[in-house]
Amino acid sequence: MRVRMTQVGPIATNCYILEDEESKKIAVIDPGDEAGRLLSLLKEMDGQVAYILLTHGHYDHTTGVPELHAALPETKIYIHQEDANGTGGRIFPLAAQVKDLLFYNEGDALPLGGLTVEVLHTPGHSKGSVTLKVRDVLFTGDTLFAGDCGRTDLPGGSYEEILASLGRLGRMEGNFQVCPGHGQTSTMDRERQVNRYLKEGMALN
Repeated sequence: MRVRMTQVGPIATNCYILEDEESKKIAVIDPGDEAGRLLSLLKEMDGQVAYILLTHGHYDHTTGVPELHAALPETKIYIHQEDANGTGGRIFPLAAQVKDLLFYNEGDALPLGGLTVEVLHTPGHSKGSVTLKVRDVLFTGDTLFAGDCGRTDLPGGSYEEILASLGRLGRMEGNFQVCPGHGQTSTMDRERQVNRYLKEGMALN
């Protein structure tokens, strides 16, 4: 398993390229912008892009999707239905841009060669936010950041829901690698020690 991170767009969204090295199958997670550069990176890797996976529907995580879809029409695009519908317009633009969206939800599992991408519904930043679990790695989108959590003041956001989602992640057994939608990566053990939002969520019943 190989994970490559590159920052894209005006607010430095973390886009992750997840590859099963044996099968050479690839998932692109949160291609927020700069599709041309991402396509160049994918060409260098010389694998098969099976999925575009979205942790949520905000524009800074989805802007590159239409161009990638045009270049890779066989690739399956997954998002939670709550964020596919969203509110339209600038914040949730994707439903109006791509017709071939597929929906995943809590408990779904997508095969990627010898890997399995498990879907955890973790609302709070948006109604359809998900965390993607692959072995000991969590792609947390804008739910959990290093030392912080995502904002909850945009349409569909809820502080109570994000605390519940953070508590769930923090109570998962193991020291996961945390790959957030912005900023530096971290580990779950570190976040359990320093992240006041995660600790607040974990304290909830």
